[in-house]
Formats: sequence, C-alpha cells, structure tokens
Amino acid sequence: MIKIGMMIGDRYEILEKIGTGGMSDVYKAKDHKLNRFVAVKVLKQEFSENANFVSKFRIEAQAAAGLMHPNIVNVYDVGEEGENHYIVMELVDGITLKKYIEKKARLSVKEAVSIAIQVSMGIEAAHNNHIIHRDIKPQNIIISKEGKVKVTDFGIAKAATSNTITSNVMGSVHYTSPEQARGGYSDEKSDIYSLGVTMFEMLTGRVPFNGETTVAIAIKHIQEEFPSPREYVAEIPVCVEQIVFKCCQKSPDRRYQSMSELIVDLKQSLISPDEDFVKVANPDEEATTRTITDRDMVQIKRQSENRDSMDEAMRLRKDRRDERVYEEEEDEDWEDDEEDYDPKMERITTILAVVAALLIGCIVIFMVGRTMGVFTFGAPKEKEVQSEGTEQVEMIRVVGMHVDEAKRALLDRGLTPEIRYEVNESYDAGTVLRASVQDGLMIDKGTNIILTVAEAAEGVQVPSVTGKSQAEATSILEKEGFVVSVVESHDQTVEKGIVISQSPEAETTATAGSSITIRVSLGAEEDKVRVPEVIGLTEMDATASLTESGLSVGNVTQTENEDPALLDKVCYQSYSVGSYVDRGTSVDLKISTGPSQKTYRYAEGITAPTEDSSYQNGMKVTVTLTTQDGTQLLSTETVSFPVAVNYTGIKSPSGTIRFTFTVETEATTITDPETGETTTQGGTSEIKTVERQVNFIEE
Repeated sequence: MIKIGMMIGDRYEILEKIGTGGMSDVYKAKDHKLNRFVAVKVLKQEFSENANFVSKFRIEAQAAAGLMHPNIVNVYDVGEEGENHYIVMELVDGITLKKYIEKKARLSVKEAVSIAIQVSMGIEAAHNNHIIHRDIKPQNIIISKEGKVKVTDFGIAKAATSNTITSNVMGSVHYTSPEQARGGYSDEKSDIYSLGVTMFEMLTGRVPFNGETTVAIAIKHIQEEFPSPREYVAEIPVCVEQIVFKCCQKSPDRRYQSMSELIVDLKQSLISPDEDFVKVANPDEEATTRTITDRDMVQIKRQSENRDSMDEAMRLRKDRRDERVYEEEEDEDWEDDEEDYDPKMERITTILAVVAALLIGCIVIFMVGRTMGVFTFGAPKEKEVQSEGTEQVEMIRVVGMHVDEAKRALLDRGLTPEIRYEVNESYDAGTVLRASVQDGLMIDKGTNIILTVAEAAEGVQVPSVTGKSQAEATSILEKEGFVVSVVESHDQTVEKGIVISQSPEAETTATAGSSITIRVSLGAEEDKVRVPEVIGLTEMDATASLTESGLSVGNVTQTENEDPALLDKVCYQSYSVGSYVDRGTSVDLKISTGPSQKTYRYAEGITAPTEDSSYQNGMKVTVTLTTQDGTQLLSTETVSFPVAVNYTGIKSPSGTIRFTFTVETEATTITDPETGETTTQGGTSEIKTVERQVNFIEE
C-alpha cells in the first residue's frame, strides 16, 4: 500500500497522487539521489498479484528505459517495494491529449499536424529500437505546459496484451487496428493505424467508429469503410485527409510502411496544404469492406465479457450468411440469363418450380408444427437435431478446461478431438486456449475438433554476470541464447563499465530468447553530469538549465526549422538528452527562425508616372519602392526614366512604387478692357503623388 510521505527504493519520496489508470496509480515523488521530481507509476494490486504479468511488465519497462527521446516520457527506473511494483518516469507538467481535445472541442489543422509530427518522431525512435507501443491513443499522449508533446506507457501495453489483461478495453478499442481487433499479429504498422485514428479525433473532435459494446466497435474497424474527416470539418485540406486515410487502411501493406514516411508527408502538408501529394493505393475489396470470418468473430467475442456484444456479433454473422445466400442466387440468375431462350424448357422449369414450392411449404409446415408440439416423434435426450440421417450436437465451450477434461467432454458428445500445442506462458500447461469450432454451434457428430493447448516453454537458467565487465556479461548471456539490454547509471562504489545488477536475477529460469537487462556503472556521479533536455526552451531558459546542470553554453546559431512550435526556441543541442558528459562541457545550441520562407526578386525598369497627365518629361521625381511588409528597397530622385533596379531575397510577394513630383504654373498678366489697367497673377506650385502596385517574381 502506497502512502503519502513514504520512501520507496531508498530514494523516491512519495509526495502526492496525481493520476490513476486502468492498471496503475501515478504519484509525484522526489528523487533524493538526483534531487529532481519524478513520476512513480505503481501497479494496482490485481496486476501485482499476477506473477506472469509482473515478469513481462518488468522486462518491457526495462527495455523502454533504454529509450531517450524528446517526444517520449522517459523511463528512469523499475523496481519493487514489498508487494508494490513500480516504474519511475519523467515528470511532465501538462495534460493528456484526450483532455486537451475535450477542452478545445477540436484542434486546428496546423495544431493537429504539429502534434502528430511530434508523436510520430517519438514512436519512430521506439520502432528504431524494435519497441512497438500497441496502445497509441490520446490518453497516452501528454502535452506539457511548454507545448512539448510526449508519448507515454511504452512497453506496458505489450506486457498487458501478452497476458490477456483487458484494462480500459472500451477506451482502447476505438483506436485499435483491424489486425489487433482480430487478435492477430501486430507490428509497427498497427501503431500507424492507431495514430491515424488519433489524428482523426484531433481534427474532428470525435472517434471514427463508435458503438455500445467493444465487439461492435471492433467489427466496424474490421468491416466498415473509414469515414472522411472532411465530412465533419469541410476546411480540412485534402492532403491531410489523405494522410489519415493512408494511415487507416484495413490492410497493413497499404498503410505508411514506416513512421519516417508519415513524418515526410505531415511536414509537406504544413508547407503545401493545398497540394494533393499523398499517394494512396485504390482500396480493393479486401482492403476496404472486409467480410469477417467465423474465426475472427470468435476471437473478438472472447475479448469481451459483455453478453450483449456477443448477441450483436451473432446477429451480424447471420446477416452476412443471408447476404452470401443472396449473392449465390444472384450469380445463378446471371448464368441463366446468358442461356438461349427455350419455350419448352421454360414450361418444365415452371412445373419444377411449383413442385419445389409445394415441397418447401410442406417442410415449413412440418417444422413449425414440430416446434409447436403438433408433430411429436419422441423427445430428444439433449439438444440434438436430425438432418438427412446425420445426427447433430451442440458444440460446448472447452476454452479454459484442462485438455484431458475437454477431450472426455467432446468424446461423450460423439466429437473427435485433435490436439495441437502452442507455447504460452500466460496459462498453465495443458489449458485449452481455443477450439476450431465456436461453442454454441450445431455440428455433425464425428466432426474433427482441433484444440490448441498451452505448452510450457523450456526455461534456461540465467547465469550470474554481476561484477563482470559489460563486454564479458554480454558475451555470457548471448551464449545462453538471451537478448541483452543495457541500462547505465552512476554508482559510487562500482567501477565504470562493471555490471551493477541484472534482471532477471542469477540462478532463476527464463525463456530462451527473452531479454536480460544489465545495469552498468558509469562510475562516481561527481565525474560526469547528465545532459538535460533544452529543446523547446528559449535561449535564456536553456542557458539557465545547462548552467544549473554544471554545463556551459557553446556556440549559439540560428537555423530554419520546420516545426512552427519551436520558433525562437532551441531546436538543436549538440549532446543527446540523458547522456553523461564531463562537468563544464560546452553544449552548442541552435535557435529556430521558423520554417523556411519563399523569397522573391524584382529586376525591372521603372517607367515614368504617366498615369498623371500633368507629368512632363524632364520633371524631377522622387521614386520609392516599398515591399508589402514595409521594407523600403529604393528611394531616389531622377529626371529620366526608366530607372533600372535589381533586387533579390525579397520576403514579400508584392510592393508599391510611389512617385512624387511638383507641377508649377507660370505667372499670367490680365488687362482690363475698359480701363486698360493690367494685373499680374503669380504662378502656382502643386505636389503630385502617383502610386503603382507591382508583383515580384518567386526565386
């Protein structure tokens, strides 16, 4: 039981509870060894009592601890305190993407794409380390107060699914890929599908498929055509719509094949939102509306304990059976239409059709009468039917039984069991995992029933490598068939490069090919300092963070960066986050000037301002050229035209030429015809202004 104020792992002081989920509770804690705040995720009791789950959870979490990326909530430590199993993670001050969407109803296209890019970069880093998330959804994406996007719960989803734990099923099924919904193999492209659904929700404020039960939603992911986000928000660019469509293709082969491909298109959509550049293959029948098989239905139904969802699945299966019958009849009619017309054959066909109709009517009357008890020929002992001399029985549920018990039960019903074994550590050896026929179906006696039964994997004793060098420890473990995962940490007593501890521990048994995590010493902590993350901070804040960590700032330069969220912020640091370097090391920084901008040129001869009729050749004219953003390119006086100019690197697409000149009139003498007196009127002077709009040429 975790209590506020208690110390776990001899270093983490629990300060407050900050969240809870389907599998764990999350606490804010202080790491007294490194003097920093962290998040401690503690497994709930029902999962902590599952030894298989805890074992896989530790292995996956330790593998995730090797991930260091700005867009991933980093895992620092894994451990246990009594009955409490916990992982120590980076503390992110922010909210989940789910709450952010609920708060804003829906996100703008630019904001949604920017978030998707950061999420993709985090997932890409995990995929490059052969780690698949398997549960990408807005609830597992955190947005910090600084606007940084981070993906969390790497490895935990895999541990959960491999042990058939169905926490938060209703929340995850909205984002699950078709292959996951069918219970089949999932890989990196499953994460791409889930990210596509997350993008759909960011853009529209709703999930693409909804329903009353998990099975209903899962079936929609498998069968129904993916809706267009532009149906709900018309201003979404076509290229963004196509990106979502390509992510959410039914067939994994038609999706983006990697996160790097997706990132390229997402960035292109920010640069050229009006272009339709996404290449999506035309979906065929298999890739769009896919008919679900009976095997798919069984797997989906067994993932849910909701009986109503099972009824709905059976109804859908019946509808598909009726559709197949209808399609077969249509095919027959089509073939008949192609035959030559024969009046004699038509009469024979008509007679046969009448006879068939009478026979069908009699059969229907007989069946209805038998159901109502009018025709009784002896009551059956159990739920059996007689069909053309072949006796049928109802398939019983055998999943979860011991194989011997299941075999006896099937033999008693006249069915023939066939046993196949599958290595599965989540169930006791001999437990029936699945059957080839769905329970509840009526089948012929003597039918062959294939039972898949759990078989225990042969374990390998884990050798002791504590106290050995990293190279020697790796060699010993790989020789025994294990995969080695290395985690580095400082230790005051263990020499640099020597293994401090290992998990699983020595002399225990583990499956061949499983991962063994070794913790290797970096030496005394005073010799090295950990590089903090400064990407996303202003230059001033980054300098303060590096100085506080015992480092110094090296060269600071400016560079273009396609992420608009990083404008005027650090977009590059010369040392990786989490790496250890000598105290006082200089870290070079690059400050983003924003996405690259288009530039223009103007090389023309500016002609005289003849738009004003009062202009005369030879007049002195002041000519100025100003761009749309207020930059003055030219200011000169001239009496001759055209004025030659040649400017490049202009950042505005257009500008204004202004001409200013003075028009003067001469003095005139007027004579009075009656008196003969003359008067002289002085000349006038008037300032004229002419403006001319010009467009520049893109470079």
